Amino acid sequence: MKRFAIGVDLGGTNLRIAAIDESGQLLEKVSIAVGTLAHREAVIEELCRAVRTLSASHAARGPFAGVGVGVPGILYVESGTLRKSPNLPGWENFAVRDAVSSQLKVNVVLDNDANAAALGEKWLGAGRDVSSLCLLTLGTGVGGGLVLDGKIWRGFLGMAGEVGHIPVAENGVRCGCGSLGCLETEASATAVVRKAKELMATGASRPLLEATKDGSPLTAHLVYQTAQGGDAACRKIYEEFGRYLGVGLSMLVNTLNLPLYVIGGGVADAWPLFSLTMFDELRRRSYVFAEGSTRVERAKLGGDAGLYGAACLVLQDAK
Repeated sequence: MKRFAIGVDLGGTNLRIAAIDESGQLLEKVSIAVGTLAHREAVIEELCRAVRTLSASHAARGPFAGVGVGVPGILYVESGTLRKSPNLPGWENFAVRDAVSSQLKVNVVLDNDANAAALGEKWLGAGRDVSSLCLLTLGTGVGGGLVLDGKIWRGFLGMAGEVGHIPVAENGVRCGCGSLGCLETEASATAVVRKAKELMATGASRPLLEATKDGSPLTAHLVYQTAQGGDAACRKIYEEFGRYLGVGLSMLVNTLNLPLYVIGGGVADAWPLFSLTMFDELRRRSYVFAEGSTRVERAKLGGDAGLYGAACLVLQDAK
């Protein structure tokens, strides 16, 4: 019989939960909309209810090892406390791990969601043939996770992997962290939308103006579709996106000298548009990359990487 764990991806909009066994088989997955729930205690109640249902449904398969929870934000991992999260207002200094374990009475492991996704890609995704990797998640912002010798590297304060705040654009726009020209301000969905709005303000992209004239939202995906349709101005946004991503990657490659850097997150779907300039910039700026066998690849597990990684956290902890 195989042990199984339950991985949780706790976001500001959806709560995603999956039962996964120690061979990596996904047994069952559920998603719950949490945006309408009144407060954090209600979210914890829904989480625990779903865990009880999944664990009971698969109890015959083998021992239940516990629950791993990936949370966006800054954590105190040892105490299982969420210090703060832009996606979870009102959760500041909340002891998430204790809130879950006190109801379920099982082993609960808490970690940053990007760390969990990095571990998931190491276990079953793009990094299954290496011992160490760096994951960059390109979404609303830019997150990152480091796995060294098969284990998450959290750093001195538990804040390692903040790759989104590598400075890549001299005299760039102000980032939420307080710095200027961070990777997050140049290679994220937010950056794509900001630059698209600048285009539209000058009338440089008629297809975007047409696509949004009925009130349809301007999204990074829409900009991607418009670029794919042949709009040169939108293609230029993603080409610039790739150059800045290459700058950030070159710093990581030169500093860390890891065998693999994985690009994930929703904006990674635009890989055909930004990867050429990304690799050009990377080769130009990193002699380590140009001379060696360092790999930069797309993530393989998509949005489920964090679920696999959260489950893996528990399975590792239970050994």
